[in-house]
Amino acid sequence: MTTTEDTTTTAGQDGTRSRLPDPTGLYPELTALSAAVQKALRNGPVPQATLALTRLRTAQVIGSTYHGVAATDALRKAGEEERRITAVATWQSAPCFTAPERAALELAEAVLTPNPFGDRVSDDLFARLSRHYDTDEIWHLTMALGHFSLFTPVALVGKPVPGRPPGKNYTD
Repeated sequence: MTTTEDTTTTAGQDGTRSRLPDPTGLYPELTALSAAVQKALRNGPVPQATLALTRLRTAQVIGSTYHGVAATDALRKAGEEERRITAVATWQSAPCFTAPERAALELAEAVLTPNPFGDRVSDDLFARLSRHYDTDEIWHLTMALGHFSLFTPVALVGKPVPGRPPGKNYTD
């Protein structure tokens, strides 16, 4: 159990605490796996801005404050315009996204939103995506969504402290 003095390093400024302690001690291989996937995604054919926008949208879709804060911070640090960051929540009607970005945002929503009436990624969506991205780029977007999805349950169940970097985002 942590004392009050210790919570300033692992809890949020408002005293927010995670539900579970840091899992990296239990699964040290996941840290290396995540780092390898992140490296591959940094070196891929899809613009980093597009991947960052889709990360923010996926955080919004799943309702993860931790991921939403992290994605927003990363977009700001990368110099993304504030109006585009804000508009991600309503990207369908926002005029500030390119057609390829829209296709990527639509893909992110489709993958993460259940569809009781058919495929999540319909043939029509795949055709729209294929107009803007080649096979390698579609795989790149897919792997980025997969990497994000790997840590979705971690954020929703463990509730790491928003705004804290990995390794300092859990209370023990």
